[in-house]
Amino acid sequence: MLYIMRHGKTDWNETHRLQGRTDIPLNDTGRAMARAAGKEYQNINLDICYCSPLARARETAELVLQNRDIPIVFDDRLQEMKFGICEGVEIAFEKEDDPIHVFFHAPSQYVAVEGGESFEELFARTGSFLKEIIMPALEENKDILIVGHGAVNSSIACQIKDIPLDRFWETGIENCKLIELLP
Repeated sequence: MLYIMRHGKTDWNETHRLQGRTDIPLNDTGRAMARAAGKEYQNINLDICYCSPLARARETAELVLQNRDIPIVFDDRLQEMKFGICEGVEIAFEKEDDPIHVFFHAPSQYVAVEGGESFEELFARTGSFLKEIIMPALEENKDILIVGHGAVNSSIACQIKDIPLDRFWETGIENCKLIELLP
């Protein structure tokens, strides 16, 4: 089985600030969400967890898997997408003339901002992670959890489920919700 989960909430989520690679920790709400998810999903068998090294994902994985003997392996390819000059901007996705609005509402038309990452780059790094790490583990019948971020998880879901870029957000990116990608 392959599952993905997005990290718990942060202060920047609460104020609708674009996080990207900015390393923002969970807030108290996010920690409570992760603990609750740990209880809710405690009976789901997991052999290993792969996780983004960013603090919000790392802490989520640690809290969700607390008191379970499941290794957590960090991989830089699971870091959130880089948004360059747009990181830290509040409510950018609501301004129709903003590239981040395009990113969320018309992803197939998104052009990477200065210092940011393109969808092509995102798909290349998450694709190599899937090919090199996840597929071999699935062939060994491992039950895997990936704890990451909205765009990273969506790129993984798109590749696993063959979802086109114009439906990039289809799988959903709720905080601390376990999503089964492969049975």
